[in-house]
Amino acid sequence: MTNKNLYEILKGGFPASDQAPALETAKGFVYRYGDLERESARYANLFVSRGLVPGDRVVVQVEKSPQALFLYLGCLRAGVVFVPLNSAYQRKELAYFIGDAEPRIVVCDPAAEAELTAIAAELGGATVLTLDEEGQGSASASAASMSDHFETVHREDDDLAAILYTSGTTGRSKGAMLTHLNLASNARTLHAYWGFVPGDVLLHVLPIFHAHGLFVACHCALLNGSLMLWQPRFDVDAVMRLLPRATVFMGVPTLYTRLLDQPGFGRETCANIRLFVSGSAPLLAETHRSFSERTGHAILERYGMTETVMLTSNPYDGERRAGTVGYPLPGVSVRIMDNDEKPLPKGEVGHVQVKGPNVFPGYWRMPDKTAEEFTADGFFRTGDLGMIDDRDYIILVGRSKDLIITGGYNVYPKEIESFIDDLEGVKESAVIGLPHPDFGEAVAAVVVREAGATLDEPTVIGRLKGEVANFKVPKKVFFVDELPRNTMGKVQKNVLRDQYSKAEAGNQ
Repeated sequence: MTNKNLYEILKGGFPASDQAPALETAKGFVYRYGDLERESARYANLFVSRGLVPGDRVVVQVEKSPQALFLYLGCLRAGVVFVPLNSAYQRKELAYFIGDAEPRIVVCDPAAEAELTAIAAELGGATVLTLDEEGQGSASASAASMSDHFETVHREDDDLAAILYTSGTTGRSKGAMLTHLNLASNARTLHAYWGFVPGDVLLHVLPIFHAHGLFVACHCALLNGSLMLWQPRFDVDAVMRLLPRATVFMGVPTLYTRLLDQPGFGRETCANIRLFVSGSAPLLAETHRSFSERTGHAILERYGMTETVMLTSNPYDGERRAGTVGYPLPGVSVRIMDNDEKPLPKGEVGHVQVKGPNVFPGYWRMPDKTAEEFTADGFFRTGDLGMIDDRDYIILVGRSKDLIITGGYNVYPKEIESFIDDLEGVKESAVIGLPHPDFGEAVAAVVVREAGATLDEPTVIGRLKGEVANFKVPKKVFFVDELPRNTMGKVQKNVLRDQYSKAEAGNQ
């Protein structure tokens, strides 16, 4: 019986020689595909030695390193469920994720070991191991003592490979369950659709705790047997130096605007690149046009979600239209529906619904929420608003769930509002996204004080820092006597966005 384990699918694309380069670090150290096979085997053996069985969860909150990638692949090989967490998450957030996922092992940065050990002890006693950005720690030390041979565990299409947490409009994060088939089907589709060929080199600057950096970038490269120029983070000087060696670059819109800010960035820098991909947040049409004029390259914008990985893409061969996210990927169905669940014709804006082998089966331990988000005929309600134009390109026009995307990271207002509303002196609050030239959107809070309270902006921001990830902390706090509401009593966030967007524009 064929093993449907995602690792086996990816391994099918590895080079014939195990000496072929797989990762080159910022310090110039090269890991080969044989190293990748052996190191992932050590982690798989480590999990088995600790008593983990297929289906157990491993929560990972670490900085990017080659060892972090080996650990992920070791999870796949052992059949355990990989649960990556943003490295910026703080105590309250971590306590929720660990309590919900109930992992057997938690891997964290050494600096967080004491705090995570205390949290884990309160919530079931998971083993805590460490891994720093240099790949050092108790996790890698323990793995080093393990055998470098491991027979990858047999998995079926519908077995879980990963759980990725995505915030909800109710403030409670949801664990999106992704199967081996979800991830394998998307990897194969993108590999073919984006024209990967032998010799491609990926400049990898994205974090690997979310779908873009791990499930899109890494999977495409591994399935192609490519070398990844493995950078710990986006550094514009390093990217300018490395781009001439790469053929593929993937980034969020912010990275492209920062490249365009470099006077020396142009056609010569990009002469060897065959594909620039943008995602995780809307790419401004102006950025698309400016990039094309400067470099001669049209950025390929695509559309995906944590729950679905990639759904649509502008064509590799064909016009990449600014302001659109292209066509549905092969095997993916996309439809636009009205409020009564009736299909809409081209040119009309409605709710985006999707279906395909890449679409997740549901939310971890939330059957009611899962049932609510799927239609009777199996389409997933994305919560996005969009339309299909007269040339069949898909255009996204808004987010019906009030999602804020700042620098490629998702922020749901309700979660931040719940923290602000708990502060002394706050009567109520509304969190909105305002246009930002670098991050796309900046988080802003509009606060109504309790009578007599003297709360100010630095106090609100200071109280939130350390409680939630920095990208969720409001960049601006405005104070008002009352929030605008409609006749049903719902806060009119569109009015607030309008008002403060204009005010901020006037101050620039």
